[in-house]
Amino acid sequence: MTETKKYVRILKAKYASSWYADKIGEVFEVEREANLYTVRRGDESLTAIRKEDAELIVTEKRPAKVGERVLITDKYGTSGEYKDGDILTADLCIGHAITAKEVDLTIIFHSEYEVIVNNEEADEMENVEQRYDTAVENAREAIEELRLAAYAKGFEDARRELTATAPVEKTAQERRDEIVEQAKADINELKNRNFYEVPDADNFYNPYICTAEFIVNNQKRTVVALLRGANTSKVYARGIAKAAPDDCFNEHIGKAIALHRALGLEVPDEYLNAPQPTEVRVGDAVKLIHNGEVIDEYLVVKIEDDRVYDHNNTWAPKRTLKIIDDSRTEVGEWL
Repeated sequence: MTETKKYVRILKAKYASSWYADKIGEVFEVEREANLYTVRRGDESLTAIRKEDAELIVTEKRPAKVGERVLITDKYGTSGEYKDGDILTADLCIGHAITAKEVDLTIIFHSEYEVIVNNEEADEMENVEQRYDTAVENAREAIEELRLAAYAKGFEDARRELTATAPVEKTAQERRDEIVEQAKADINELKNRNFYEVPDADNFYNPYICTAEFIVNNQKRTVVALLRGANTSKVYARGIAKAAPDDCFNEHIGKAIALHRALGLEVPDEYLNAPQPTEVRVGDAVKLIHNGEVIDEYLVVKIEDDRVYDHNNTWAPKRTLKIIDDSRTEVGEWL
């Protein structure tokens, strides 16, 4: 039986801060597949791609038949008619090469491509093509209806409705909130069937099946991830995250960083360079600063207008506070 390989093409990035947000359309070979696709970047580091952000392409290494789609994986030469990652259709097979209908009079050697046997996006194309004529006709009718409605409603009103409002750039707090939610999701999405897989250096295809133990120290601003064998409790891998002295500590981001390191995955840049929080919220740990000196540290239990209260009902104005921990999980260490 011919061996198959898996690739993914980036379709989108759920988070603008994802490492592949600027790599839409690029193709990467899949190393492992669980709740996420694990791939290698150009520098050979392992990293993850969310399944909903990519299309899966399954290939076989063999000569293509007429009509089969092929994925270019090892382009020969410097001609610009096609490139690695392109999907082409074989229309002529000649000895050790093929030609493709998408590029005119170009010979593509068998060594340059792999035959696609399953492609999520391409499998949908037939239905798309069948619906094309109907969609075009419907579009014509919709445009005409819209034109008539625009005249009826008045040009200026229609112009305001049809002109898209320029997107508003997210604030630093909104970006941080998004990154925290992404970090929380990663803790589960890096699992494969409820467990984490730690590669065995002697047997890559038979990884250790592990559970994760997280040791969080809010005072030292560290998170340690220990990956223990599900049946043995032996620690097979560990990862450590520590917040920089001037950064706000967040347990969820710390867990995601430590877990990536324990799994041998590259840590997403958005975790390492998350913007600092700007909005004080209930559950945050804050420093009270006066004339450049730290007067107190406490947990926020209530906010009324500009007043931020601690558990003793003592308050300070927001402008005098610096957020040092926005995990908002356990409060005991700050009371």
